Amino acid sequence: MRDYRQDTIAAIATAPGEAGIAVIRISGPEAYAIADRIYAGKGPRPSDRNPNTIAYCRIRHPDGSTVDDVLMLFMRAPKTFTGEDVVELQGHGGQVQSSRVLRCALDAGARLADPGEFSRRAFLNGRLDLTQAEALLDLIRAKSDQAAVAAIEQLEGKLSNRLSFVYKQLIEISADLESTLDFPDDELP
Repeated sequence: MRDYRQDTIAAIATAPGEAGIAVIRISGPEAYAIADRIYAGKGPRPSDRNPNTIAYCRIRHPDGSTVDDVLMLFMRAPKTFTGEDVVELQGHGGQVQSSRVLRCALDAGARLADPGEFSRRAFLNGRLDLTQAEALLDLIRAKSDQAAVAAIEQLEGKLSNRLSFVYKQLIEISADLESTLDFPDDELP
């Protein structure tokens, strides 16, 4: 199994098909270095930019060919979904064009993300607990408003908080029970 802390992943984050915009996400320790390699814009390189900023720029393949004009969003760890450095490219939609932008990131050093790997990294980095990770999948697959609302509540941590409360109560009950077994009333002075 790969050490997720050592590699940087990239994938198309939007649904396949025709659309006005496609989002390509890059996450990991080399996200900014990879963005530097494909960035062809004015102003500072991605690695020199402040977090939580956006730049309009041209994307070039590492071979020098122009691929697309995109909005590039810069986010620094740990305040990202995955808890890692993240660069998002918002370019023109469509399967061919979004695949071309993704290919730039891959050829510049990213690895193609496995299905669900962004969420798995968020879980491993403590950005989501298991119930929230499950809720994210429930939200994506929701077929009704009611299902979406339930998933959002779980994603906000309502189930986790309730389970934590019950867990603490069980620990207290267990401690009380053990003390009763260890120190029966008839042995007290």
